[in-house]
Amino acid sequence: MHELSVCLSLLDQVERIAEEHGAERVERILLRIGPLSGVEAPLLANAYPLAAAGTLAEHAELAIEAAPVRVHCVDCGADSEATANRLLCASCGSYHTRLTSGDEMLLASLEMSIPDDDRASDGASDGASD
Repeated sequence: MHELSVCLSLLDQVERIAEEHGAERVERILLRIGPLSGVEAPLLANAYPLAAAGTLAEHAELAIEAAPVRVHCVDCGADSEATANRLLCASCGSYHTRLTSGDEMLLASLEMSIPDDDRASDGASDGASD
């Protein structure tokens, strides 16, 4: 299953970011997936629990947003939304367009639990003042 390997790669990236920030766990992962990315969002969501088992993101919510298909028109210069099977300019109808969005899978944001270092030092100073 292609989506399982995509999910494993995603979780490698998520764990690296979480470790860089000293996170105890990941609470939420937000992905933006375009319809031309080759990734099926429902299959990715189904593969996620298996891939996340035993990681910092094991209990994280996986949120997936659809990224729009957008094109830039070579003829008139307009940027517009298009459909996945018709990459036409919405302004002039030209088919001389360049895809600018819709083929990506983007890690948009992470919500993590990071321990508060002040609690440990507050506890030590409270004991010293008694």
